Amino acid sequence: MSSVVKRGFVPTDEIEFQEEKLIVIKRAQEDVLHFIERGYPIKSTSTFVGNHYMLSERQRLAIVRATARREAVHLRENKRLKASSVEDCVYIDGLNLIITLEVALSGSTLLRCMDGTIRDLAGLRGTYRLIDKTDCAIKLIGDKLEEMNILKAVFYLDAPVSNTGRLKQRIYELLEGYPYQIAVELVNNVDEILEKKGCVITSDSIILNMCESWINLVAEIIDEKITGTRCINLTC
Repeated sequence: MSSVVKRGFVPTDEIEFQEEKLIVIKRAQEDVLHFIERGYPIKSTSTFVGNHYMLSERQRLAIVRATARREAVHLRENKRLKASSVEDCVYIDGLNLIITLEVALSGSTLLRCMDGTIRDLAGLRGTYRLIDKTDCAIKLIGDKLEEMNILKAVFYLDAPVSNTGRLKQRIYELLEGYPYQIAVELVNNVDEILEKKGCVITSDSIILNMCESWINLVAEIIDEKITGTRCINLTC
């Protein structure tokens, strides 16, 4: 991990998300929202609208990740807990949280989404490797969990993804000594487990729709602890 890696960095983002482009992207987002509110699927809608506005694939991906039906947004808002109100155990979507923080620490593009979450544009595609930002991301999580005065944190990592075993070991090493219990589990389907729990820490939209309650921890950490981030406002 000696070399500097910028997780999720794409050089063309500076052009594709400049202010003039954002005006068009936000207009396209409004059109996508109009259609999905009427029952159209978001992926095919983003293709149709994206073609109309001649958006790049990355601009279309940003709209898909940031946009949700208002009913879904309200559902998620009603289930969101304040970090300060949780005292027992939290259940963490490990790769989701760590990768987004790595992207933030890399100065790469982030999205502030309609449901209040901050998401990235980095694609996992079944592979992951620890980078020079990983330790800092884990420590930021550890410090924030300590501020919450919780009793236990359970990290779930996707077993089929490469290097999650190494990430598990690193989480244990870095969070040893914090005043709460740590558990890190490698599982085949993280979503399936977290969808049935409360006090979930993730920004995954499918999990947010299904879980009992959730904490918007990644947004809190980024807003409070990481300066100079490139966060595109697509709250619509």
